[in-house]
Amino acid sequence: MTSIALVTGAGTGVGKAITKSLLARGFAVALTGRRREILEETARALGGNTFVCPADISAAPDVATLFNAVVRCFGRLDLLVNNAGVSIPSIPIDELDVELWNQAVGTNLTGAFLCTREAFRQMKRQDPQGGRIINNGSVSATTPRPHSVPYTATKHAITGLTKSSALDGRPFNIACGQIDIGNAGTAMTREMARGVLQANGSLALEPTIDPELVGEAVANMAVLPLEANILTMTESKAEDILTQGPYRHTGYIQFLDQEGYPAIKPPWGVLTAIDLNKGEFAWQVPLGEHPELTARGVPRTGNLGTAF
Repeated sequence: MTSIALVTGAGTGVGKAITKSLLARGFAVALTGRRREILEETARALGGNTFVCPADISAAPDVATLFNAVVRCFGRLDLLVNNAGVSIPSIPIDELDVELWNQAVGTNLTGAFLCTREAFRQMKRQDPQGGRIINNGSVSATTPRPHSVPYTATKHAITGLTKSSALDGRPFNIACGQIDIGNAGTAMTREMARGVLQANGSLALEPTIDPELVGEAVANMAVLPLEANILTMTESKAEDILTQGPYRHTGYIQFLDQEGYPAIKPPWGVLTAIDLNKGEFAWQVPLGEHPELTARGVPRTGNLGTAF
């Protein structure tokens, strides 16, 4: 049976890449966004089994109409990708107009909530019951840039939406996860080529990743059986995996000595890069060096099979 997906913000950038990857995995995909012409152009370019239905996801009536149209077209819904989002100009909080705040909250948070609510309603009543929701979060939720209150606050809230939805969906076979992206190379991040304001007041170039890599990551999450779930995934680019920089951290690793005790105290080692295909990793300790690790033979790079 063909799985049915709905992708918000599907016409361009990351949403388009996600749609492409899902189609390649055999999904039928409903594309939504504000601009019909962009959505139709994307659907024609990608081919496959697609359905275009424009909507303003910040408006509850639009979202209800959207989900009804998708179910009328395909009969059910197996996957919702809450991808749509807007970026707000860098403005100090005391100069921020409430309309810009509402714009960010409306699309980034309220839109994701409204779509999640409709997805739950449909996934609970369909037979077989259940489905999956994948939210597009951001590393900005935990590592904000200066003057980014609306974007950071809404993406932080998305993490709460993800975790609550994952919990509430368990009795109904509804899984919910999140991908946090570190600067996908899209029109939204194009201005980063001129440098991005950092916490120390400097401007710095930040690396970007190919949006198609994000699409593949989301597709990998989407094809898991519903009894398995990736609650959060961080995807970013590390040009020098042994050099700490913006958005390099992908997790934490605790090293144990031969007797099973922690080799160093928290925050342990920060995992700066991991390649699950090759089984390789690299890490560093952000709060100073720990020569005792070298004495214990713990490598700074190595193979996952021998280090974990």
